[in-house]
Amino acid sequence: MAIHFFLQKFILLKDKRRLKIFIKKMIEKENHLAGNLSFIFCTDTFLLDINKRFLKHNDYTDVITFNYLETESKKISGEVYISTDRVEENAQKFKISFDNELHRVMIHGILHLLGYQDNTKTKKKIMREKEDLYLLLYSESI
Repeated sequence: MAIHFFLQKFILLKDKRRLKIFIKKMIEKENHLAGNLSFIFCTDTFLLDINKRFLKHNDYTDVITFNYLETESKKISGEVYISTDRVEENAQKFKISFDNELHRVMIHGILHLLGYQDNTKTKKKIMREKEDLYLLLYSESI
């Protein structure tokens, strides 16, 4: 198991060790095992290019997740690309801290790797409830 953070765009990522421990515990709470996970923090432009090339979408997004394991597996591995430009804009829009929004988007990406989807109203509601739960658990783990 390895969790890596890559900065295509510089951000101050606070307490990486704590984040890694929490991510592992979150995955275990969902009855899965953490495999190799990479979080790539990038610009809007970089993520838009990925969105166009791989998903054939021509719009900005805050997160794109690529699952390394195509089969049903208890181990999750993948890449989570996060636009820190979108995170910053959304944090301002919702009047929350950058770190809080960043953690929400990271959790969102992990939830996608765990098999959660947000392509319907009902699934989106479940995803948001899970995000809120894990944000609360992360804040309580201080």
